[in-house]
Amino acid sequence: MSSWLENLQSQFILNFVEDNRWFLLVQGVGNTILITAVALLIGVVLGALVAMVRSTFDKNGEDMKKRHKGSYNLLFVCNAICKFYLTVIRGTPVVVQLMIAYFIIFASSTNGIGVAMIAFGINSGAYVAEIIRGGIMSIDEGQFEAGRSLGFSYAQTMNYIIIPQVFKVVLPTLCNEFIVLIKETSVAGYVGIRDLTKSGDIIRGRTYSPYMPLFAVALIYLFMVLILEHLLGKVERSLRKNER
Repeated sequence: MSSWLENLQSQFILNFVEDNRWFLLVQGVGNTILITAVALLIGVVLGALVAMVRSTFDKNGEDMKKRHKGSYNLLFVCNAICKFYLTVIRGTPVVVQLMIAYFIIFASSTNGIGVAMIAFGINSGAYVAEIIRGGIMSIDEGQFEAGRSLGFSYAQTMNYIIIPQVFKVVLPTLCNEFIVLIKETSVAGYVGIRDLTKSGDIIRGRTYSPYMPLFAVALIYLFMVLILEHLLGKVERSLRKNER
């Protein structure tokens, strides 16, 4: 038992204490959180816009076709673009999208973290869009009619009546998407970005110790996810209290 503890201690010192290798993990955590936070913001904004276009076409497309041909044509084109975006992004792996963004679209850029933010944000936006669209479609049609009866335009009805209700409905699913996103960023190392996973891999390459860095990375990811679940749980409980 004592020899096992001594070996564990020596491995810990080798992997994290010598040459201040623990700082690599700190840098990796910082980059992972930064990429996730900005990608999350991009994903929510982009997803909400796409969801509103798609749900507007589904709900009002036929009516607009009869009354406002020009507006319908514009909405039809926007909806087609959104459907193409959803099909491509949801149908291809995120790591391939990241490499296309890094090595082709933004090949001249030296800001790898910025490219990762955009790539993960665009990927997340496709899934957030379908989550929010499902929430919008689940809202009773009477809510739309109530907004119109108050003199609101369609945009005002969506902004002041529908969207606040939608976020309460889809919050648990959105929380799951946020958790998936923070784990998906682990592939950022494929393009040389020093995220948490890449930092653990660098330590492993320098010390030739496979298990200690990998377990450390796994535990840090688990810790971040647990914190995120706790915070999102508090937000969800707060929203439920406001409904009373």
